[in-house]
Amino acid sequence: MKSRTRIVIATLALAVISTAGYGFYQVVTTGASMTAAASKLLASLDEEQKKTTLLDYESEKRVGWHFIPKDERKGLQIKFMNKKQRKLTHDLLKVTLSEAGYSKTKRIMEMEALLGHLQAGKKGPIRDVERYYVTIFGEPGADSKWGLSFEGHHLSLNFVVDNNEVVSSSPQFFATNPGTIQDDYIPEFKKGERVLAKEELLAFELVNALDADQLKVALIAEKAPREIRAAGEAQPPSEEAAGIAVADLNEAQREIMKQLVTEYIRIVPNDVVAERGRRLIEADPKKIHFAWAGATEEGIGHYYRIQGPTFLIEFVNTQPDQAGNPANHVHCVWRDMNGDFDLPIK
Repeated sequence: MKSRTRIVIATLALAVISTAGYGFYQVVTTGASMTAAASKLLASLDEEQKKTTLLDYESEKRVGWHFIPKDERKGLQIKFMNKKQRKLTHDLLKVTLSEAGYSKTKRIMEMEALLGHLQAGKKGPIRDVERYYVTIFGEPGADSKWGLSFEGHHLSLNFVVDNNEVVSSSPQFFATNPGTIQDDYIPEFKKGERVLAKEELLAFELVNALDADQLKVALIAEKAPREIRAAGEAQPPSEEAAGIAVADLNEAQREIMKQLVTEYIRIVPNDVVAERGRRLIEADPKKIHFAWAGATEEGIGHYYRIQGPTFLIEFVNTQPDQAGNPANHVHCVWRDMNGDFDLPIK
């Protein structure tokens, strides 16, 4: 049984790497590209901007993160950059993320315009597509250790680069409101668009593929929680994994699981994808579980997590969207169970 379960996880992890299209002949690492792009951005800033953007690596702000609307955040806001600096910020994002990751990031930022339209005439947070912040912790260099945060409403992306290698890429948080756009509110967004579609639809496909006995194990609560666990905390939740073990899924169910995990992993470039996949292989297969809470159909609050010794995925959709449609406000996160921000679990 032990060898069978290890084969299950190894197959899942290798399939994730393959699906992401990892190129083994890649010469320039993501870390080296990030170092070069971050250095160019810093060189473009005036002294006041640099004071805001470049903080000490040991700053407590490095491990402070959140995705809620906030009046103030660490770092330099895109709104206060010139045209060249905005381009360099996006150049940094493009090398830090995969094409899929950058596309999702950019669309989530653009959704602030839709939220502003839906909120018009009502009290609420500031809605601004340029209200996103970049912070660099420590001087980027080929032989240095430095961190990157890109954050704003419904986004929190955090990285650590050491000697030009990405050693941490979490927490990785994405969210959308609306989860599914219910009408043609403004020309830039079409009815039916879902920025985080696969994260939700594949999970529904997986939970509804379980038989009655499997579902009894996977279902951890009749009602979904309102929020992901440990939101804004420097380290992931410490509770043991719950739900059904990956080894107890059949081949078709594991294929759906592979696609679902891939959707979270492929946010980053290929060499970082491969590292995440290798860590999946190293995990104890008996401890990787899929858990569900709440409804198994859309429009009613639902939640899931996939958790193993080396990683955690959490997804929740319980809040109404800005127009009042129920359970149409998605939050999802990827975390490192060995420690986010390249910090060991204490």
